Amino acid sequence: MMTRKEIKQNRKLAQALFNKAGIVTTKNEADSIEVADFGLGAYKQTGLALLVYVNTDRCCAKELALLPCQTCPEHRHPQVDRNNPGKEETFRCRWGTIYLYVPGPKTRHAQARPPKANLPNANPPKAYPPTDKASAYTVWHEIVLKPGAQYTLAPDTLHWFQAGAQGAVVSEFSTRSVDAKDVFTDREIQRTTRIG
Repeated sequence: MMTRKEIKQNRKLAQALFNKAGIVTTKNEADSIEVADFGLGAYKQTGLALLVYVNTDRCCAKELALLPCQTCPEHRHPQVDRNNPGKEETFRCRWGTIYLYVPGPKTRHAQARPPKANLPNANPPKAYPPTDKASAYTVWHEIVLKPGAQYTLAPDTLHWFQAGAQGAVVSEFSTRSVDAKDVFTDREIQRTTRIG
């Protein structure tokens, strides 16, 4: 649960990231930025800010803003009905770095927990999930997106992503988005942010 004050503060942080990426928004757009904490109450660790430009029966366009090392938890976009096989989406990095994890061969340095700091020759992962939620992250094939790079996900594909040390801005182009139907590996997650 987030307070209105927290949402307002995090909208400002998202807007600052959009500004760094050179993304111009109107006042109405800035005021409509969705701040998602996924019901975990740890927004700066696990969360996401979204600005939806358009979401029709055929297409959707969004900007995503992630704070430094912030994680969007593992999820998939399943079939909604016989006319909608699930969301197909393309992520295009605009600013910062995004570490995207998808099914496939496990990236050698990827692991479900941070390495111990004093290990000699440690090969730390480029991203890792919150340690208390490590079991809810099951795909470890890493795709690194820097500005100008993009990656397309088929419908119903498990994925999660984390911003690099500076944060990140990602444009998302997709078929219709039905966020309420997303399936998260962590069953404690609530997609709709509750305001209290």
